[in-house]
Amino acid sequence: MVLSLFKKPAASAPVYDVYAVLVAQSRQPRFYAEWGVPDTVTGRFDMVSLHMALLFRRLRSEKAAKAFSQQLFDLFFLDMDRSLREMGAGDLAVPKKIRNMGNLFYGLLAKLDEALSSGEAEAVEAVLRRNVYAAAPDISPRALAGYLIAESKRLAEVPAERILAGELDQGVAA
Repeated sequence: MVLSLFKKPAASAPVYDVYAVLVAQSRQPRFYAEWGVPDTVTGRFDMVSLHMALLFRRLRSEKAAKAFSQQLFDLFFLDMDRSLREMGAGDLAVPKKIRNMGNLFYGLLAKLDEALSSGEAEAVEAVLRRNVYAAAPDISPRALAGYLIAESKRLAEVPAERILAGELDQGVAA
């Protein structure tokens, strides 16, 4: 009973709703079949991370979104933890893998934000080359970069109140 005082509150229904939209959007077949994102655990993690990064970028200036963003982050990594365990990762390996995934996510978040803020598609492409297409240097990141730029612009137009209420539509069709 005492330990329950230290537990983080469970994510709210709007957080689950937004997370479900982001995950569904990250699974669009075109990313993998046409744009060459590796259809692997890492490639899928990268795509969810990119969509999460876009949303965090949108919400960063909204004071009312701080708790929502934290719950969304926690849910994302709880889901990654669950996925790793389902794939057979041992109890001792999961925390280290989650820590590594967190570091990758924070690095991607910072670099993608910097690239999008520059307004240059080439900067976004460079981030994707280093992060998503590192194992496939022959694949052009141009289509995915264009998609991310368009999706970032679309999210900028969505009122924060709608996002916080869990009313996020699946974005730009890939």
